[in-house]
Amino acid sequence: MIDERLCKMARALVDYSLGIKEGDVFLIQGYEPSIPLIKEVYKEALKRGAHPEVRVQVEELTEIMMKYGNEDQLKFISPVIQCSTEKYTALLKIGGTYHTKSLLNIKPEKISHYESAHRKAGATVQRRALEGSMRWSLTHYPTLSGAMDAGMSVSEYEDFVFSACFVDREDPIAEWKKLKEDQQKIIDYVSTKDHFRVVAKDTDLTLQAGGRTWVNSCGTTNFPSGEVYTGPIEDSLNGTIRFTYPAIKSGRPVEDVQLTFENGKVAKATAKTGEDFLHAMINMDAGACYAGEFAIGTNYGIKQFTNNLLFDEKIGGTMHIALGAAYPITGSKNESGLHWDMICDMRQGGEIYADGELFYKDGKFLI
Repeated sequence: MIDERLCKMARALVDYSLGIKEGDVFLIQGYEPSIPLIKEVYKEALKRGAHPEVRVQVEELTEIMMKYGNEDQLKFISPVIQCSTEKYTALLKIGGTYHTKSLLNIKPEKISHYESAHRKAGATVQRRALEGSMRWSLTHYPTLSGAMDAGMSVSEYEDFVFSACFVDREDPIAEWKKLKEDQQKIIDYVSTKDHFRVVAKDTDLTLQAGGRTWVNSCGTTNFPSGEVYTGPIEDSLNGTIRFTYPAIKSGRPVEDVQLTFENGKVAKATAKTGEDFLHAMINMDAGACYAGEFAIGTNYGIKQFTNNLLFDEKIGGTMHIALGAAYPITGSKNESGLHWDMICDMRQGGEIYADGELFYKDGKFLI
């Protein structure tokens, strides 16, 4: 018997996140464990008159490429990937693998080559989304590996994922629309401000975002979602920030990251574990040592860290900075092969000021 929550998730993705309609050429990508969700999304897309196509990926191939591929091969973008970013009108990527740490022992420079090239392919999707010629979304299917990373049983993790996506509720789409309305009130406030200051344990960071666009992330491009974000002015970050949770990149956790910024650039970076990897990623290219995103998590249904960024960066009561590539929609000009989100818990004494006014304290908005 199919879990009704999975059916609701498929309908929410098709109708709300992607707005699939008759005639859409729709690519659904995922790994083998996500096939149950792939099938439900495929069925719903057919009902709406779209032309869905499925690409089930073999997850071990990335590890094999990283181990045996040379630099030219790592940077190569296949015609299949080019087609998926240029020809389809809708794209859904479903996360969920058998093993989340298969790249743990890969050399950082190989990860750098691979991600830098694929970031350029992703930029095509971003451009087409801005032009209105493509809709895209990223979601996650609950797997055994995900449950193990989160420290949960499989059934507990399923409950967590479905709850975070609001698909355990009577009308998930109505819930996402309400979240969008609530977040718009926040955006109406921060969009009028320029100077921001973040204060927390071992953290005092200032930045500017005047003139930049704030984005209401409300379950469309990310499902689940729940954050407001912008691209800070590139040379405006000054001060120090200590990130509460491990910063995870390619399945590799870097613990207790502390960054000091001077005129936008990371001047000092330390970590309790994984510091060499941290430095390698920050030195990936000229834009990797600058921040491309400043965001506040607003999904208060997500309360705990799970080692999965799709959920963790949305935790209500947290904020995060992403090093590297920015989202062009924000107006940021920072370009990089890196985009690495790092999360700071604000629920115990954290404060954020906007133009000198305290508007966020202990993980809650005061406005």
